[in-house]
Amino acid sequence: MNAEKNKVVSFHYTVTGEDGEVVDSSRERGEPLSVLLGHGNIIPGLEKALDGRAQGDMFTIAIEPEDAYGSRNPDARQRVPKKYFQGAQKLKAGDVTVLGLKEGGHRVVTVVKVGMTAIDVDLNHPLSGQKLTFDVEVTGVREPEAVELQHGHAHGAGGHAH
Repeated sequence: MNAEKNKVVSFHYTVTGEDGEVVDSSRERGEPLSVLLGHGNIIPGLEKALDGRAQGDMFTIAIEPEDAYGSRNPDARQRVPKKYFQGAQKLKAGDVTVLGLKEGGHRVVTVVKVGMTAIDVDLNHPLSGQKLTFDVEVTGVREPEAVELQHGHAHGAGGHAH
């Protein structure tokens, strides 16, 4: 079975940034990532690269910023009251943290400056503006369960559990 829209694809990956440093690796966690293709659960360039692949396929792909986390926006900065951060007292410039959003969900931000009552953050994803290289091994392709289609993401091992 080949990977395509509305199929669950499981794969191991290692991603490196432009500096050659490993950014993330499913292999280190010992469990492949499972995604429901065609639902925007991973960056567009990797989703396109998985399309048509089958279990056992191994490949390396370089993904440009526009198909990964986008270009950096130098104006994407915001001052946020400390109460919106968990562990605000421990944060310092350069830290990457998660900011809870009013409408639900979260956003990864980088701390620029910590003040007495607020924290200035860079809203760009830490990997924005970078060409990323993925080393991928497809470990499985399967039909999704009805609930996975309803939720728009994979469940179970490597997937989202609700």
